[in-house]
Amino acid sequence: MPYQIVRQDITRMKVDAIVNPANSALQMDGGVSAAILSAAGSDQLQTECDRIGGCQVGQAVITGGYELPAKYVIHTVGPIWKDGKHNEAQLLRDCYANSLLLARQYKCRSIAFPLISSGTYGYPKDEALRAATTAITDFLLEYDMTVYLVVFDKAALSASGKLFADVQQYIDDHYVEEMDTRFYRLQRLEHYVVQEQIMADMAAAPPAERKLDDLLRQLDESFSEMLLRLIDAQGFTDVQTYKRANIDRKLFSKIRSNKGYKPSKPTVIALAIALELNLDQMLDLMGKAGYTLSPSLKFDVIVEYFVKNGDYDLYKINDVLFFYDQSLLGA
Repeated sequence: MPYQIVRQDITRMKVDAIVNPANSALQMDGGVSAAILSAAGSDQLQTECDRIGGCQVGQAVITGGYELPAKYVIHTVGPIWKDGKHNEAQLLRDCYANSLLLARQYKCRSIAFPLISSGTYGYPKDEALRAATTAITDFLLEYDMTVYLVVFDKAALSASGKLFADVQQYIDDHYVEEMDTRFYRLQRLEHYVVQEQIMADMAAAPPAERKLDDLLRQLDESFSEMLLRLIDAQGFTDVQTYKRANIDRKLFSKIRSNKGYKPSKPTVIALAIALELNLDQMLDLMGKAGYTLSPSLKFDVIVEYFVKNGDYDLYKINDVLFFYDQSLLGA
């Protein structure tokens, strides 16, 4: 998937570039910056940084990666949090945007970021995450690149108190053990029976002939055909759809061209989220690929929470899924 959150040591990321949260003097610092300089070979990397001389807040400069798996290190200077009224949000978004543009200039196909300014610079983690996601997703709407946000632990995501509290309450209310799901499966079965009955009733008392033909054709359509029909119905383009779904263009092309192709469940749900389908529509689309939702799976319960609440922010959903150690949406 073009954008994903991973729990990893950023110095071990096998990408074209990693991002160093540097100070404006580009001198050895603590935390992530010290780890990057040490892993790269501090003398070599510091010598090149000294030649550059410095970097302003929100800007970015690039050096070699030396002993790192990454070819390049992009150094950017995040803002120190004061009170949120000193242009901190824009400066933080600029860190990501300028780093991404520099990576593109150097023909990088992949890049890994830490959560900039969220450590000793004191930026609230939930707001730092929001700034990162906004800048990265804005970039990915225009350009193709694989972008990783690297965090050490789930504490980086758990600061958005109300959202996580609401999701946890929904999980507590709706998540059940597998042995208790028989009634729920019957409910899902009833959904499909009702849908088929509606189609049968409409066929028995047909409206206009063309509309009846369309309905009958929909009964036999493949996942790919249903997806393309929904894209048109929702008024999106193909590019908007796969970008919003956080899936790769090549995968979308495979789905579009191969009527028999069955994508993974996270990919199907990502496409449903991108198209802002309601729960019944999403279940219909999932059914074409052989999937449904179950209250015995936290992944499913979390997705259902967001859809029922009309919140189609895929990256916010992925933040929550990551926190609960679930698969992320996209591919």
